[in-house]
Amino acid sequence: MEGVAVTTNPRDPESGGDGAARRAVMALCAEASRADLEAALSALDSPASADLRPPETGLVMATGRIGGDGRPFNLGEVSVTRAAIRLADGPAGFAYHLGRDRTKARLAAILDALWQDPARRARVEAALEPAARRVEASRAQAARRTAATRVDFLTLARGED
Repeated sequence: MEGVAVTTNPRDPESGGDGAARRAVMALCAEASRADLEAALSALDSPASADLRPPETGLVMATGRIGGDGRPFNLGEVSVTRAAIRLADGPAGFAYHLGRDRTKARLAAILDALWQDPARRARVEAALEPAARRVEASRAQAARRTAATRVDFLTLARGED
């Protein structure tokens, strides 16, 4: 994955660029499809994992802002599923995603734990590369659809004499 930094302390999310790199991988796992995560995990030699907390689904309040910078308001509740696992060889992984797919949340947590091991990091990033390409293609398609319906309004100056 482009732009993912190599780090010195994989277990400290606040250590230098590591936190940003881990957030990028976690965001990719949240946006990727379940099939993408299954394909990535099948390409890796993953040790056994145990649930620290079984995957569970709940509700969170989504907030919005008018115009992106107005006062916040409650938009509504959305379903979120979270998972926490520990690999047999030590690292713990965590994942949250919008929706109710518990298996997807658990797969993302396993990939998070695998990514935290510096010896496995490059392989995890390589396994997630197809998912990153699909997510980027989906974003580009959404941007093209939005651009096709965009209306630019011009303000005309009134010609008062």
